[in-house]
Amino acid sequence: MPTCLINGHSSELISSYDRGLLYGDGLFETMAVVDGMVPLWQLHLDRLHRGCEKLHLACPAPNELQQEVEQLASKSDRAIMKLILTRGVGGRGYLSPPVPAPTRILQFHPWPELPRSNWETGIKAIFCAQRLARQPVLAGIKHLNRLEQVLARAEWQDPTIQEGLLANTEGDIIEAVSHNLFIVKENGLVTPDLQFCGVAGVMREYILKLVMEKGISVQIATLSRQDVLAAEAVFLCNSVHGIWPVCELDGKHYQQNDLVYALRDAVAQMIPYP
Repeated sequence: MPTCLINGHSSELISSYDRGLLYGDGLFETMAVVDGMVPLWQLHLDRLHRGCEKLHLACPAPNELQQEVEQLASKSDRAIMKLILTRGVGGRGYLSPPVPAPTRILQFHPWPELPRSNWETGIKAIFCAQRLARQPVLAGIKHLNRLEQVLARAEWQDPTIQEGLLANTEGDIIEAVSHNLFIVKENGLVTPDLQFCGVAGVMREYILKLVMEKGISVQIATLSRQDVLAAEAVFLCNSVHGIWPVCELDGKHYQQNDLVYALRDAVAQMIPYP
């Protein structure tokens, strides 16, 4: 069984002239596989379409993508699928080829071994010194240029720290290195405004819809470092891990919160934690 498909064919090789390699000219999606299926497939596909529109990039046919995903995922109980879409091969220089031929890469990865405590009692996090640049054109989409996250993740080696929170150049807290952020305030939720930077995660989108259906108050707002530290509770989310409560942030300890754990359990019905 192949572990990587490139344009539908089993391979691990791309051209050294691919614009995804040369310029980060493309998008990606990281998806959980559960019992041979991708639970949030439609939300991933919708975000991919939004990203393609922003980058003026041709989006693969949904049926073709779904067939390839199913080909790799069908025999796995738990795994991670990564979809990478680039503008394809181009010559030297930033100008795109007149008729791009996008490169479509689908990678299959084993499920990582992570401690159950990340879900049950929560994780330890820090504030990162690295800042996110404000660029509204690229805000929300999951483009291939992740250098800010690479630099931020290099800020800690302590294995007891699982995540770092990132602010933008104005000092507003935006997200974690590989998760979106929610805080609990007055029994409702607040999540950062991502109109200028940050990744609009599919799990974030799922949770926003879930809490609105349940009648829970939720706001999208500007959050300061002090807002996060003063919160009743904090949790992080992404499409692979579901919800991780934060039990400690830069020395601040948070109590277990019923709302956070109820949401964690609701998400775990779709993407079970170990």
